[in-house]
Amino acid sequence: MMRANLGCMRTTVALDPDIEAEVRRLRRQEGLGLSEAVNALARRGMVPTSREAPFEFNPRPLHALIDLTNISEVLETIEGDRP
Repeated sequence: MMRANLGCMRTTVALDPDIEAEVRRLRRQEGLGLSEAVNALARRGMVPTSREAPFEFNPRPLHALIDLTNISEVLETIEGDRP
């Protein structure tokens, strides 16, 4: 028979030094316990930040002298097979 504890999960994790430092800082600054600080940092990582601007694509005309949709012509021009 398997028991399920949906309230919390106890486990051992190895934190990198920068993460450990952030957990310590958060505990000190906000008065959190160890589990509370780790959970807060995990939740921050799950939420997309609004500081990052979305990628914008600004296409501009190339004014190409050859038809770039004709791959054969483009390759011939690049490779020098055409005058």
